[in-house]
Amino acid sequence: MSTTLHQSQLSGLPLVHQGKVRDVYALPHDELLIVATDRLSAFDVVLPDPIPGKGEILTQMSNFWFAKTAHVQANHLSRTPLRDVLPESADFALYEKRSVVAQRLRGLPVEAIARGYLIGTGWKDYQRSGAVCGIALPTGLRQAEQLPEPIFTPSTKAAVGDHDENIGFDRCVELLGGELAEAVRAATLAIYRFAASFAAERGILIADTKLEFGLDANGKLIVMDEMLTPDSSRFWPADEYQVGISPPSYDKQFVRDYLETLDWNKTAPGPNVPANIIEVTRAKYAEALQRLTT
Repeated sequence: MSTTLHQSQLSGLPLVHQGKVRDVYALPHDELLIVATDRLSAFDVVLPDPIPGKGEILTQMSNFWFAKTAHVQANHLSRTPLRDVLPESADFALYEKRSVVAQRLRGLPVEAIARGYLIGTGWKDYQRSGAVCGIALPTGLRQAEQLPEPIFTPSTKAAVGDHDENIGFDRCVELLGGELAEAVRAATLAIYRFAASFAAERGILIADTKLEFGLDANGKLIVMDEMLTPDSSRFWPADEYQVGISPPSYDKQFVRDYLETLDWNKTAPGPNVPANIIEVTRAKYAEALQRLTT
C-alpha cells in the first residue's frame, strides 16, 4: 500500500529548500535528506491535490536509473542509511520509500534537457522557427516525430510559480563557462541515449527528459535531484505511438491535457483536479515503474 504525503514535517531538521515536489533538509557532513512528496505541478504551478504514492514511485524510479547509469555519470546518492538520519519522531513507513540521503552539491543554474522527439515546447518552437533552442532541424518534421539525433536544449531554472525559459547553448556557455557547458551537454545526451535504448526494449519511448547537475567540493560533475521519472520525462507506450499527434503517455501529460480544457491562465493558484484524473495519473506512474523495472 502506498502512503500519501503533501508536505513533510521533520522536526529537528532544518528545511533548506522546498521545491515543487521535493522538500530538502540539511544533514551533517555535507549531506541532504530529500523527500519526494505527492505534490503535483503542471505548467510550473503546484496543484492543490496530491497524487497518492507519487513520491514513492518517483523515488523508486530515480534510484533505479541512478543505479543503471552509474557507469555513465556519477550521481548524488550517499551510502548513509535513512534510519540513521530520520528523526525518531518521524513515521519511518511514511518516509522510507520516498526519501534519499544525498551529497550536498553546488547546483548548476540550468535545466539540462535532452530531446529525442519533436513534442511540447520543442514542437511549438519548431513550428515558429524551424529550430529548437537555436538548433536548426530538417524541414517537414511532424509532431512527435523522432529527431535524426537527440539534441541538448537547456533552460533556465525558475522559482516555484515561475516558468522555465528555453535558452540556446551560447547562453548556457555564458552561465556555466564553455568547458562545464560542454560537459553537461555530453553527460545529458549520454544518459538519454542509454536510457532511451533500455526503455525501448521494454516498450517505452522516452521522448525527452530533464536532468539537474551540480558540482561537488572537488568540482566534479554530479547528476542530482531526480532522474528519468514521469515528472521529468515524457514516456510513451511504443505500441500506441504514431507521428502527427501527441501520443498517450505514462507521465503527467494526461493532467496537462485536462488542464488545457479549463479556463485557467496557468498561474497560481492552480485548479482542483478531479478524482478520476488523479487516479488515472497515479496508475500511469505505477505502470511506468513496473514496465521499466521488472
